Amino acid sequence: MKLPEPAGLPEPLPEPAVDDLRLETVLSALSDPLRLRIVNKLLLERESFDHTCGWFGIDRPKSSLTHHFKALREAGIIRQRQYGLERRSHVRVDDLNARFPGLLDLVASWTEPEPAPKPRQTS
Repeated sequence: MKLPEPAGLPEPLPEPAVDDLRLETVLSALSDPLRLRIVNKLLLERESFDHTCGWFGIDRPKSSLTHHFKALREAGIIRQRQYGLERRSHVRVDDLNARFPGLLDLVASWTEPEPAPKPRQTS
């Protein structure tokens, strides 16, 4: 479902055109568990047009998050806009569904694996 764009939005940051989206590039970007978690959360919990990095609640340095969001944008998975000092993101749902039908359904249905239990230490 395409969300309406509010009036007066800043232009999106550079991103590949729909016809330039490549499956291997998209899958490579999604192969990182943190980036997969970001896209999954955007798909399942979006409530407005776009979100700031802080909305995700990821405990990582800002430079690390910037790298991950840039990788997602350059792969064509998310669209980012600059609002003053912050960037806001949303998934390019219509573009990705047009190029790779079913891919975002798989990402939305992904669940993060439980961490493996730590081995008991014997004394």
